[in-house]
Amino acid sequence: MEEADHRFGNRRDAGRQLSALLSRYLDQKPVVLALPRGGVPVGYEVSKALEAPLDVLLVRKIGAPAHPELAIGAVVDGANPQVVLNEQIVQKLGIGEEYIKSEEKRQFAEIERRRLLYHGGRMALDISGRTIIVVDDGIATGATVRAALLALARSTPARLVLAVPVAAPACLEELKTAADDIVCISTPDGFRAVGDAYEDFTQTSDEEVIDILANTRYNALQAPQDLEVKA
Repeated sequence: MEEADHRFGNRRDAGRQLSALLSRYLDQKPVVLALPRGGVPVGYEVSKALEAPLDVLLVRKIGAPAHPELAIGAVVDGANPQVVLNEQIVQKLGIGEEYIKSEEKRQFAEIERRRLLYHGGRMALDISGRTIIVVDDGIATGATVRAALLALARSTPARLVLAVPVAAPACLEELKTAADDIVCISTPDGFRAVGDAYEDFTQTSDEEVIDILANTRYNALQAPQDLEVKA
């Protein structure tokens, strides 16, 4: 279901509304991966409704030399961490392998730091053969989400689903080839910012993310026995 315009009370409300559209995946025993920080409250509600394990999906941009705001790729956390590069930009700028390897190492270290912060280094879920639902609070440019989806696809999930409350229509169209299914409630024609779709878009804190991951009933430490985890 996509509506031209729709408002949400807050991220939890958005997650509950999104859950109703994802009910068809309940019997597939999915895994919910939320992009921190704003995607975690949304993903929490989805994981509750689907009785699914919840984890964060940590993604870090690799910036170009002297222009860190220009993404030449990204590193994506997981049981099988992945690096996604925009080969066209890399070749155009003549960026060497030594720089890329150095940035990969630095960003993976930051991902590890954040994983330790959010849940003490808990093991990442092995998603191979599982239905994976990637959740965020909204999509403005799609760059981070695209990198995440491309990386996750390399881990051979049974099905890769992108679920967001709101997204820019053009971005959603561009992401259609990166996921098996996209579930989005609102695609405003005059999209300006994700926060415009929320009455309360208060920034999600690290403390809230930590609390959700520590207290959710369906997390990696309490996952069903048939859900394999790897260090």
